[in-house]
Amino acid sequence: MLVFDVNETLLDLGSLSPLFIESVGDAGAMTEWFLRLLHGSLVLTLTDAYEDFGSIAASALRVTARRRSVELDDDRVEEVLASMRRLPPHPEVRDALGALKEAGFRTAALTNSTLDVANDQVGNAGLADLFDAVLSVEAVRRYKPAPEPYRMAAERLGVPIEDVRMVAAHDWDVAGALAAGARAAFVARPRQAYREGLARPDIEGSDLREVAERILAVDHVETGR
Repeated sequence: MLVFDVNETLLDLGSLSPLFIESVGDAGAMTEWFLRLLHGSLVLTLTDAYEDFGSIAASALRVTARRRSVELDDDRVEEVLASMRRLPPHPEVRDALGALKEAGFRTAALTNSTLDVANDQVGNAGLADLFDAVLSVEAVRRYKPAPEPYRMAAERLGVPIEDVRMVAAHDWDVAGALAAGARAAFVARPRQAYREGLARPDIEGSDLREVAERILAVDHVETGR
């Protein structure tokens, strides 16, 4: 069972750069905002608290803007958050997913976004037909890389956790899946590097096409598909 992260792994956050330039005058603010968003989700999980991903994203956006002496009104914050629902896929994603589906693999998306946003993202990116399920951490109110989301995915998909392979462009997501008992694959997108000292997956590639080719070479034999 192949389970895919969504933001950055499948969808291109870089497409938001023009909007950040327009909103706060700095394309680099997009990277800071997303890191603050992830930081917020980690803090909530470690302190046994929960807010939906959109609320964390809005707070992170306002802080990022204020650090640049910009005060965003509610309409502009909503515009940025709404743009997350319309992110384009990376160029190779549809073909890579299609090859895996054609080979007989079951596929699902697992994201920190709410289920409503996740369904819009997958649908607007033209990828909905390539997934058997779209799952959100809101079902367990714990953010990745806590173990609960990965275990929830295995349960919802009706497979043992060791039969799940998490595919992600974030080392923390891969490490979380491995710690939960799943297998994993790392998509080394530009600006993404795997931190030394973390457990590494058996499959890595520079984009989803390379990762899919290696999954087909390894898991195809192992699963007998």
